[in-house]
Amino acid sequence: MSDVDGTGEPDGAVGRFLEELDPVVFLFGAGLTLGLILLYFFDPGLVQRGIAAGETVMYSYLNWALLVIVFLVVTFLVYLILGPWGRLRFGDEPPEYSFFSFFAMLYSAGFAAGVVFWGPTEALFYYADPSPLFDVEAGTAEAMTIAVQQTLFHWAVPQLAVFTIMGIGIGYYAYNYDDVPLRVSSALTPLLGRKNLDGPIAKVVDVMAVFATIGGVATSLGFIGSQFIEGLRYQWGIDLGTTGIILVVTAMTLAFTVSMVLGVDRGIRRLSNFNMILFVILMVATLIVGPTAFLVLMGTQALGGMFNDFVAMSLFTGAGVDGGTTWMNSWTVFYWAWALSWSPFAGLFIARISKGRTVREVAFTGIAATSAASIPWFIFVGGTAVWSHHNGIADFGAVIAGDAGAEVSGFILFETFPLGTVFILAFMILVTTFFITSADSSTLAVSMMTTGGKAQPSNINRVFWGVLLGMMAAILMTLGGVNALQSAAIITGTPFAFVCLFTMIGLIREFVSDGSRVLLHEDSWLFGSGPENEPSAAELSDDD
Repeated sequence: MSDVDGTGEPDGAVGRFLEELDPVVFLFGAGLTLGLILLYFFDPGLVQRGIAAGETVMYSYLNWALLVIVFLVVTFLVYLILGPWGRLRFGDEPPEYSFFSFFAMLYSAGFAAGVVFWGPTEALFYYADPSPLFDVEAGTAEAMTIAVQQTLFHWAVPQLAVFTIMGIGIGYYAYNYDDVPLRVSSALTPLLGRKNLDGPIAKVVDVMAVFATIGGVATSLGFIGSQFIEGLRYQWGIDLGTTGIILVVTAMTLAFTVSMVLGVDRGIRRLSNFNMILFVILMVATLIVGPTAFLVLMGTQALGGMFNDFVAMSLFTGAGVDGGTTWMNSWTVFYWAWALSWSPFAGLFIARISKGRTVREVAFTGIAATSAASIPWFIFVGGTAVWSHHNGIADFGAVIAGDAGAEVSGFILFETFPLGTVFILAFMILVTTFFITSADSSTLAVSMMTTGGKAQPSNINRVFWGVLLGMMAAILMTLGGVNALQSAAIITGTPFAFVCLFTMIGLIREFVSDGSRVLLHEDSWLFGSGPENEPSAAELSDDD
């Protein structure tokens, strides 16, 4: 049976799937992922040891680089928002979506799964073990504000910045040049050259992007899946075991596959809008039911502290501080690596939905608007959890000590509320729907990566990668829960710190030619006398 009809178009779903593939990126990306899955079934211990070795190398030699690169990217994006380059556009066509839908998709697909998981939990760990950067005693009233401040720092601007820089890097070239496709390697167009986007370096970047996306997104899916499973056990005593974990992740995989096949307009956009509405309702309800006055006062102080200490927290390596580097590796470096492992997929998805928008609009939405949504969540939900533990209203001692998983914190918190079961059900629905939007948007991005940048990959391609994502998440969850998930994120994300750095350098080079100089205008010079003071050739000849 022929795959091509008389018009030259692929005949049927299989024909379209085969015709659209970038064989190098697809085969190497799928091969690495399938190879790791098969190795797990033959020798899970070897997989665990490999992950641990990779994590050790990263923490020992590259931790400082992640801190510096992410800080530089944040600084650059702030300049894009405030400076003249922000007026440059992603193509000449009008935007495809309303600003709310654009923001909701960007937030739900690229970030919010982690926000939901860590919202009730993270500040508790900093309350019990504050950053060595601050001279604060653990478990005190002062530690509550510092704990929320540190949480805001980790979940506001820096993580979002690496998604945004990749989105701008891919989208600007794809929509302003006819021969640049929507794929991760396109972010390096000024450095590679447009003629070399099908060359070996570009292929290596795209294969790395596929593998990093699988690892990073599987990490997040594992977090969210474990939270859902823990909710069943905690609230209703349903202990699923290893087989149950795989079944739940499989069911969620089927759910996001349906949403994914429906496409961006009917699937991801509508579900993202629903997510944001439920997210806001749960957040505001927590503010009302929780210690409202305390949350407002503490949140204001924590937000001010984050801005005041932003540079110090960004570049804190723990050098010369007892236990400082270990603390920094466990938290800040892990978060930056996790975000970087998401940066290929999140950046590609941001580029996919940003056609027609300005650089300023994308940069502002990516780091400012999304931060504005995350900050109240961590103040209200995280602040309530810390306040409840400090005042003996809720007991998170087992979570802080590591005897219970971080995924249980939300259920402990909401159980203390009036109508606690309603809050828990709403929380579990939010967990599930964010799982679905994160998974289907990431699967769309991987499909785009393996088809040479097609904006609408075939359903077979999307389903294939969706199944692999679900399998990888289930494996990481059974390997060791949160610790295995964190290690996977560290390993897959670290190389993309340097991709983000080169993307930023390439954008500076491109924007200088398309926009205006950063520091020196066209008639400036670095050394010697100005051109107008130099003698002309005629004057030199007269002197002779």
